[in-house]
Amino acid sequence: MTTYTWSINALYTVQKPDPDYIVNAMWTLTGVNGQYSASIDGNTQFAVQAQKPDYIPYDQITEADVIAWVQASLGEQGVANTEACVQGQIDSQINPPISPANTPLPWA
Repeated sequence: MTTYTWSINALYTVQKPDPDYIVNAMWTLTGVNGQYSASIDGNTQFAVQAQKPDYIPYDQITEADVIAWVQASLGEQGVANTEACVQGQIDSQINPPISPANTPLPWA
């Protein structure tokens, strides 16, 4: 079974409508299944909303907050697709789709 971990690598901000208003998050999704692991990087842009009702001051934002925003932006299907991409990489490690390059030539 694969365990997925989301992490935030960088945040890009603007100064209006509030100081350090986040407009872009760079993230990584990592999957681990036993000895196998894979990851995918992405970025999510957020619209600037002057009257955002749930605004959190920058110095009070947690990584969990930003991960929730990223996942909400991706939507349920986007999160599932991203996890499936990581799972596909792991599956290819477990059962490589091609033979190693040192496969003998059939006519040799």
